[in-house]
Amino acid sequence: MQEISSPQPVQTPRQAVVLLSGGLDSMVSAGIARERGFAVNALTIDYNQRHRRELDAAAEIARFIGASRHVVLPLDLRRFGGSALTDDIEVPKEGVGADIPVTYVPARNLVFLSLTLAWAEAIGANDIFIGVNALDYSGYPDCRPEFISAFENIAALATKAGAEGRALRIHAPLQFMGKADIAREADRLGLDPGMSWSCYDPQPGGNACGLCDSCRLRKAGFADAGLFDPTPYAT
Repeated sequence: MQEISSPQPVQTPRQAVVLLSGGLDSMVSAGIARERGFAVNALTIDYNQRHRRELDAAAEIARFIGASRHVVLPLDLRRFGGSALTDDIEVPKEGVGADIPVTYVPARNLVFLSLTLAWAEAIGANDIFIGVNALDYSGYPDCRPEFISAFENIAALATKAGAEGRALRIHAPLQFMGKADIAREADRLGLDPGMSWSCYDPQPGGNACGLCDSCRLRKAGFADAGLFDPTPYAT
């Protein structure tokens, strides 16, 4: 486990744990948590994902927003496989389809939120932020509002805090935003989108592929918002 401390931590009694992948959505979610007055405790899961460039992005974002703590937790999901992000499966480039794509990592947000919840309870934080959205996304079942609501109920049942009557709140501030709205939020919050990384299949030269679902959604979002996306795309 790696922990990176900000040189200028935010001093506030309101603690939140933010799941920070390094992608655009998680960056904006962290920015919103900071704007709402929370001290940001950022949790990044190093699950041995194909797009490991996002780990560097998460570290840069955590520094920029002044995270009180940034924990990078290793969890090697390549041992399980079952996804183009954690197995030797080609990342699809044909465009966003109607079915759940092979880039879905089995139960990823369920696993990650459980770890986020554990850290939140350990430090006495009542609030968790996650950057899922259910509009412009690839159809992953663990991004749906029903899942977030159900997990909040589970948090109340599965923790000492919940048993003692201390509510643990799951914030999904981007839940009903499209990618254009999220791009505008990044701009409003003064967050440089170039700090974030979205591509599932980084190219050998370091560019984003430009054709995976995540690249397509990001490019379309910035175009619809009329904002510049500084991501270097191969295509």
